[in-house]
Order: sequence, then C-alpha cells, then structure tokens
Amino acid sequence: MTSTKTSRWIRLITLALLSTATFGCASEILGKSALGQKPNIILILADDMGYGDPRCYNPDSKVPTPNIDRLAASGVRLTDAHTPSAVCTPTRYGLLTGRYAWRTELKSGVLWPWDRPLIAPDRLTLPAMLRQRGYATACIGKWHLGWNWPTVDDSSINDELAPGKYDRKKRTAYAARIDFTRPIAGGPTTRGFNYYFGDDVPNFPPYCFIENDRIVGPPPSVPKPDDMYGNPGPMQPGWRLDRVLPTLRDKAVAYIEQQAEQNGVRPFFLYLPLTAPHTPIAPSPRFQGTTPAGDYGDFVHEVDAVVGAVTKAVDQLNLARKTLIIFTSDNGSPARAENPGPGRDGRPGSVIRRYSHRPNAPWRGMKADIYEGGHRVPFIARWKGTIPEGAQAEQTICLTDMMRTFASLTGAVLPRNAAEDSTDVLAVLLDPSVQLKDRPAVVHHSGGGMFAIRQGPWKLILGLGSGGWTKPAWPRRGKNDPPGQLYNLSNDPRETTNLYNTHPQIVSRLTTLLESYRSIGRSTTLR
Repeated sequence: MTSTKTSRWIRLITLALLSTATFGCASEILGKSALGQKPNIILILADDMGYGDPRCYNPDSKVPTPNIDRLAASGVRLTDAHTPSAVCTPTRYGLLTGRYAWRTELKSGVLWPWDRPLIAPDRLTLPAMLRQRGYATACIGKWHLGWNWPTVDDSSINDELAPGKYDRKKRTAYAARIDFTRPIAGGPTTRGFNYYFGDDVPNFPPYCFIENDRIVGPPPSVPKPDDMYGNPGPMQPGWRLDRVLPTLRDKAVAYIEQQAEQNGVRPFFLYLPLTAPHTPIAPSPRFQGTTPAGDYGDFVHEVDAVVGAVTKAVDQLNLARKTLIIFTSDNGSPARAENPGPGRDGRPGSVIRRYSHRPNAPWRGMKADIYEGGHRVPFIARWKGTIPEGAQAEQTICLTDMMRTFASLTGAVLPRNAAEDSTDVLAVLLDPSVQLKDRPAVVHHSGGGMFAIRQGPWKLILGLGSGGWTKPAWPRRGKNDPPGQLYNLSNDPRETTNLYNTHPQIVSRLTTLLESYRSIGRSTTLR
C-alpha cells in the first residue's frame, strides 16, 4: 500500500473512532436506579405511521390518539428518533440486528413475495440475545424479513430473481410451486423468537396467518380477488383484511396474560410489529368513520386502540413497574387517504390534499424519502417508577440502537461481530436531560438507496432529490448545481435551504465519515 493510501486509511479510521467515543456505562445508571430484576420489554412497531399522526407530536392531527398520548404523558417522548431506512424491510432488519441493512444484499427497496430470509442464520439478533439472558421471546405481527418457502421442486424464487427485485409475473407464477402443507423454514423462530404468530406481510401472499412455522388452518387455495388490495397470490377462503389487526391485538394481550400467569418465572420480550396503518388500509367496522381523515385516519385511530389494549393489559396485571413499553414506527407515512384502486385516491399525499391531515408534520417528505418525513418517527418509552413521566428528550437516536440498549439493560455482553451500528441510549430513556457526547453519526437510507448522514445539527445528503416518492424541489439544470444537499436542522428543520456550496469543510468531513462507516463495516467502536 502506498504512503498516500496508508495516510488516507488512517484518516478514515481515526474519524470513525473519534465519532464513536464512549460516553459512560449504562450499567452504572441501572445500578443507581436500584433495579432488582430484568424488566419485561414490549416493543410496539406501527407500520407506516408518521411523526405527525399522534396528537402528542402534532396538536393539529385530525386523528384522536388518546392511548398513545397517555403513554407519552406517563413516560418519555423522543423528538429526534429515526429509523435506519425510510422503508419497511431494512428498518426491521436494523431493529432486530443493530446493523444497517444496506450492508446486506438488499441495497434498496424491500423484500417481495417468496424472497429468502435477509437475516443470516449465524447473526446474533436482539431476541436471541435476550433469550441468552433468560427471556421468553415472541413476535406477533408483520415479519417481512423473508422465509425459506417449501416448494414441490425444492426451488427458490431467488434462483431466478435477486431478493428485492420485483417481477410481478414471475413472482405470481412462482406461488404454484409452494407446498403450504410443509413447515416454512427461516422465519422468526429460527432467528431468536420462541413464538411467532402473524400474517407475514398484509399485502403479500399467502393471505393467511402463520403460527411458528406452519399455516394456521387450511392451506391457501383460492386466488386473492382483484378488488382486494394487495399483490396477487393464494388466499384462504373467507380471508378478511379488517380482521388482521384485531387478531394481532387479541394474540398480544393473550400472550401478556399467559406470561403474567407464570408469576415472573422469567421476563418476556414481546415484539409487536403491527400491520397498520400500512396498506391494505382496512379499519375494522368499529373504527370506520370515526375520524375526519378518511380510511387512513380511521386506521391510525385503530392502531391507537391496540396500544391502549396492550397498555391496559400490562396495568391490570400489575406489570407496569416491571415492564418497559416502547412505541414507535418503521418509517414515515405515505399519507394515502385510502387503498389505491379504480375510483379511489390512494396516491401518496392524498390524505393531505383531501382531509388536510399531515401524517409527517412538521417535516418535509414522506415514506421512502431521504428527507426527515421519511425516517423521523414517534418514539415513546414508559417504565413506571423508572422512566420519568411526561418527559421529553431531544437526543438523536436510531432504531438500530435498541439492540445495544437492551444489552445494557439486561447485562448482556455482545460479541465483536454483532450490533455494528447500535449505540447504547439507555441513559437517555432513564434521564431525558442526558446528552450523549460524541455519539456516532446516524446514517439515513431512502427507499431508492440514497444515503444521508446526520451528525449534530448537520445532515448531508449524497445526491439531489428525495430518493423516494417526493419530487425534487428544484430540477438540476447546470454545472454549478451542487451534487448533494446539506442542511442545518437546528435552524432549518424543514430542509429548505441547501448549504452544500457554502460549507465545503462540513461536506468533506461528513462525506469522509460516511465513507469510513461503509468501508470498515461498522459505525460504532469495538469495546
């Protein structure tokens, strides 16, 4: 290696290490709080709920969210929480592994019907780590991280198509090869969960529930009707979209009750990735017409009721002081008023135009975008007697941080090849006034694969446009146009003034830092 290249690598690595200096041991904080045992953990992940949907984040929201608001009033509400991606699959990967999904084979977009698992079998996951610490672990809801689907000819769709590549014709035809009578490998129970129940992806086949590694009930045997929103494929006779969310609610409450009956023999971790308010937008009859924001608003209202049912179960079973409840979302909202289809306005942004409801307020952009509306999400944590009530924290965090935070919470020691992009933010939850010094920069990723990096008030976007669904605010016309975007979120939170050409040193520093994160395979220091 030449001396020039050597110097460059030293500079890259040094910048990376400086950006991730340690800032205290969370176990010391836990010691001060005199906790006698590891808490239960319930992590509720809404699907496509925006920052501006809950009224505790947006007083002008058209949707009543009394249960989410009550949760915030009894815990801490974070205002600068982010998902690692502006779309679904990569966020779920990052949450459950503490690692950015763009380090995998999925460089943009999401997994599609019949794709193989994205999480490698030998990778330590958040639930597997908690199982090692004595937890019972359950996932109830949307998985969307791939399976090894059993086929009559032992083939895989990925023999023909790369994961994340959409080909409607080939994927629809491939469904005929699936043998739904056999176990489905590679799912949640092979990635750290003791128990799974869900419908995998509500707008993907098969349209049915899966429990552990088996189809619940008869095999899907009829094609999904054309007038039902979703990708074409096999469905169980009588399948109803408006029964999905209530079923997940009831299963979650039953699981909590079951764990409570064991009298705290061991703590539990419930990961509850909801299917709403993502399309298919299908509020149950009880919630239809309950808001002035159309079908979308009604579905958000029903999500709030699910949060209320879970919280009520915890409180009535006297688990509130033993249970950490976290509510958040997997990315911003696409702001669709209703499901796309003939005679319906399901275009992104339609709920804003028709009902003046802004799901991602006050931020620019929406789901899939690199702008704040694509990845800044609500994040609320409640732990009675331990987390202060009615608090607000402005510290920047990312959902990849949950793995190292829960490791700190439970006394787990992570191996060197795990949670490469996860930071311990437990101190922020326990004391919202804490500011983590020298916190690693957060890397944002759009649905189209565009990168951005955030450090302090500065956000650098590599490229013009949103990398998602929002059209660029300006066309690129000439050679003097900047190749990227730089915003100071402290005085320009809506990302309106591009400072790329006026702060070249900041652009250079953040570009180098992002390059180092990508090159060395992690954004946190090895400890």
